Amino acid sequence: MLTILGFVMIATFLVLIMTKKMSPIAALVLIPALFCVAVGQGAQLGDYVIEGVGTLAPTAAMLMFAIVYFGVMIDVGLFDPVVRGILRFCKADPMRIVVGTALLAAVVSLDGDGSTTFMITVSAMYPLYKRLKMSLVVLTGVAATANGVMNTLPWGGPTARAATALKVDAADIFVPMIPALAVGLLAVVLLACVLGRRERKRLGMLTLDEALVTEPETVLVGAGGGDRLTKAPEGTATGGTGTTGGGADDAGADEEFKGLDPHRSTLRPKLYWFNAGLTVALLAAMILELMPIPVLFLLGAALALTVNFPHMPDQRARIAAHADNVLNVSGMVFAAAVFTGVLTGTGMVEHMADWLVGAIPDAMGPHMAVVTGVLSLPLTYFMSNDGFYFGVLPVLAEAGAAHGVSSLEIARASIVGQPLHMSSPLVPAVYVLVGMAKVEFGDHTRFTVKWAVLTSLVVLAAGILFGII
Repeated sequence: MLTILGFVMIATFLVLIMTKKMSPIAALVLIPALFCVAVGQGAQLGDYVIEGVGTLAPTAAMLMFAIVYFGVMIDVGLFDPVVRGILRFCKADPMRIVVGTALLAAVVSLDGDGSTTFMITVSAMYPLYKRLKMSLVVLTGVAATANGVMNTLPWGGPTARAATALKVDAADIFVPMIPALAVGLLAVVLLACVLGRRERKRLGMLTLDEALVTEPETVLVGAGGGDRLTKAPEGTATGGTGTTGGGADDAGADEEFKGLDPHRSTLRPKLYWFNAGLTVALLAAMILELMPIPVLFLLGAALALTVNFPHMPDQRARIAAHADNVLNVSGMVFAAAVFTGVLTGTGMVEHMADWLVGAIPDAMGPHMAVVTGVLSLPLTYFMSNDGFYFGVLPVLAEAGAAHGVSSLEIARASIVGQPLHMSSPLVPAVYVLVGMAKVEFGDHTRFTVKWAVLTSLVVLAAGILFGII
């Protein structure tokens, strides 16, 4: 009975969030609570939730302060030179432009927010693609796939969800996977080279007018302030949010270089090397595991805010600017405590795992990590990350444990499908990408899926080759 109820609970959760009848946070709380009562263990619901919250608090703290830290780094201009350098590197060579798209999307993905990544990437690269008559699905496909690889960062979401669902340390999932993910990122760059050469062959070597470099910019306001796109003449500071200048025709817009607003009030050019050094030190400390990741980002965010914005009103403004992302992500983690707590506490996971173990041929049991990696491609595409990591992954982990496969291997394998997931119709950020690039979602899907699947399989193969999975 618990086996059937467990699958019904997961199915109910998936249907409700995929049909958008309930938000993930509400579904994570209410559905398991109802099923906990249905199995006659309603009196233990409080214990399950409190135990889950205590377990997940470090993950929530890591996400909260990582979002604040990288949001502040974008605000103060840490990544501005990278954006400008990529634009200079691209020139008018289609191959360089596609490679630059991949590199820019990968760098900006450090903030862990797909929407921000796509806003910055499309803002910078769209005019080049339009002026040179390059294929815009190449822009969206390369950006989405690069972001998918980088989305596996501990503060990006999937790794934190896997750690949350299996109650393991996010660093133990991510750090060993770095070589495989690096191979995946290299595969994206090589893919960009291939697609860029194809565009170069189709279009030939082109040149841009020198006047184009000095055209008015479409600038990007610092992250965290809602609608971030604002048009302004060169040398003019932006004010307010939203898109202005709606009377301009498309031809004029196509000739504009886009990038980060060079006049935003949050820039701190005198502190650039401090911020760069702090970020490098923070990432190095994370890789070397000198401290738990939540502690590192807590200290880093506090230091970044204090040094860059010493006045309290400015600090409050920066925190408020990123509050929406912080609340949504941390709220999701704490809500997951109910789902995972009930699934585990009632014994549903154990019973479902027993059934799944019986269904998997004995010969496949020792390879459950590889099975999980392969399954992560279609499952994370056809369902949300919440559904896969909180509904399916615990069952796969229990099945793997019965054959001696550790939860960490299962967790690492579960993130290899993210390059494909980022083009899923269930990912809100992908609509930002195709909308800004003026690409039909169907065209994006037909072009991107095959390359995203290939990238995911490369990551999985590298993980197996390096003995990580």
